[in-house]
Amino acid sequence: MAKGYWVGRVDVRDADKYKNYVAANGAAFAKYGGRFLVRGGTLETVKGQSRSRNVVIEFPSYQAALDCFHSPEYQAALKEQEGSADVDLIVIEGYEGP
Repeated sequence: MAKGYWVGRVDVRDADKYKNYVAANGAAFAKYGGRFLVRGGTLETVKGQSRSRNVVIEFPSYQAALDCFHSPEYQAALKEQEGSADVDLIVIEGYEGP
C-alpha cells in the first residue's frame, strides 16, 4: 500500500495566531500516523514561485492522509489557522515504483 503525503506551501501573515494552529495540529497528526519530513527549513526557489514555508508530512497510507485532513481534530486546528496564513495544500499518494 502506497504511503500518503501532505505537501503544503505557506506564507504566515500573523505569527502569533499561527502558533495556536501549530500547537493544535499535533493531536491529529499523532492519531493518523503523520510524520514530518519537511517542516520549514532553508530553501532556494530554483524555478517558479514559492512561499516562505514548506511542509511535507508522511502518513502510512493515502487514506490515512485524507482521513487526517477531514478529522474533527484537524478541522478544529484549522479554525486556529484562520486569517493567520495563506496556504496551498495537497494530499497525494506516494509512488511505489513499477
